[in-house]
Amino acid sequence: MTDAPSPDAVQPAEPDLAGPLKPRPRRALLLSVFFGLAVFAYVFDQLTKLWVTANMTEGERIPVLPPLLHWYYIRNSGAAFSIGENVTWVFTIIMTAVSIAILLQLRKLGSVWWALALGLLLGGALGNLTDRLFREPSFAMGHVVDFIQLPNFAIFNIADSAVVSSVVIICLLTLRGITLDGSHPTKDTVKHDS
Repeated sequence: MTDAPSPDAVQPAEPDLAGPLKPRPRRALLLSVFFGLAVFAYVFDQLTKLWVTANMTEGERIPVLPPLLHWYYIRNSGAAFSIGENVTWVFTIIMTAVSIAILLQLRKLGSVWWALALGLLLGGALGNLTDRLFREPSFAMGHVVDFIQLPNFAIFNIADSAVVSSVVIICLLTLRGITLDGSHPTKDTVKHDS
């Protein structure tokens, strides 16, 4: 007399359709990267603007690595390339909305690269928003301090650099198909189809 096989022994093991699971970065790490970069970009931006306003006069130009790099202190009421100089308040509203939208996306955050990109974006947006809110000529109409001059290019600041860097990272992540939560839908679809 033979024993009947147990129900577990009869059923074949289910195949692993998703492949090996990659461990997701811990939430604390992602938020640390995000807030750390946001604070770094913001503080670095504000300290450099403080240095410029304390040590230079508006319109002054100092050679740093001529002819490639100069400090050239200007106050910009518009956006990049001085676009929209007469509607400063619009940029204040846009930067406020962008900052709030970034914070609302944090609950979906699942990628270190997205944490890096959004941290730089928030730090840069808040850096220029601080200028818009608290610099002359008035509240919410303030002019942004710009001082980095490269040949044949707009004069910019650290906040602008942080925003542009974040946009480049976001474009690369989007091109690679990596979503905010860290998943890669195109690769996941290929694995399930094969």
